[in-house]
Amino acid sequence: MKTTRYFLEQVLRKRPYIRQEWCERIVASPLRREVQVDGRIRFWGAVPELDGRILRVVALADGETIHNAFPDRRFAAAGSEKKETS
Repeated sequence: MKTTRYFLEQVLRKRPYIRQEWCERIVASPLRREVQVDGRIRFWGAVPELDGRILRVVALADGETIHNAFPDRRFAAAGSEKKETS
């Protein structure tokens, strides 16, 4: 899977506990998916290695280039997929 330079140089440095494999797994099989107004795509998934915490992964509009990832404490499972958010 592709990543942005920002993901490699900033995200993984600031959050060393996040693993690229987890992000890839979430993009491949998300609990929820949303397309942002700017075209980027948000994916959420549970990470057993983080005691089941929810990780939000943001990909570019191509849906395969990972740009950002972080634990999402406010994740709500309601609605499995949305097309657009503001």
